[in-house]
Amino acid sequence: MEYKEYGDTASKIVLLQAVDQHDESFTEKEIALIREQTDKDFMLTAFKVKDWNKELSPWQAPPVFGKESFGEGAAATLEEILKYATDASKNYYIGGYSLAGLFALWAAHKSDVFRAVAAVSPSMWFPGFDDFMKENEIKCGSVYLSLGDKEEKARNPVMATVGDRIRWAEGFLKERGVNCILEWNQGNHFKDADIRTAKGFFWIINGNNIE
Repeated sequence: MEYKEYGDTASKIVLLQAVDQHDESFTEKEIALIREQTDKDFMLTAFKVKDWNKELSPWQAPPVFGKESFGEGAAATLEEILKYATDASKNYYIGGYSLAGLFALWAAHKSDVFRAVAAVSPSMWFPGFDDFMKENEIKCGSVYLSLGDKEEKARNPVMATVGDRIRWAEGFLKERGVNCILEWNQGNHFKDADIRTAKGFFWIINGNNIE
């Protein structure tokens, strides 16, 4: 898997994010926005995903828009990412936008490597994900969730469930003792992805009081 490192490679704070070709175009801005909000050094490793629907999906699911179905490549993607998260002296955080946000939340249920998750406008409508959360214990202490206030007004009936499901996820995680926040942003799913992702990473960096 191709990856690119940004920031201080010696930092104890390492942010891990799955991105596609479009995301790559605003990664530099995202990092600049995080730096404006924190004086802590950090490194961000961006892993380039070629087949978004396949490589970030935890299991197969039928198409929700268009004709492209969802695969079950998340396990292989996580296995690859974990190869870059082996230094016990560092603190690893995972985050992402859209399906990458859902992948990050799923990954925190599968591995105890991550200290916190930034699931930004995550695809919580993904079939069966709420059942997965009920049946599996999350392995990190802090979760940042966010959504655009117009996302649940989507015409697609499956995607329109995202609001109810993310509200449920926030309450469910809090019941399990997780430090969780749900932040609402203005706009639909395609507005300010870089700003929203930066806000998520900023929250998990500063919210854990890392020295």
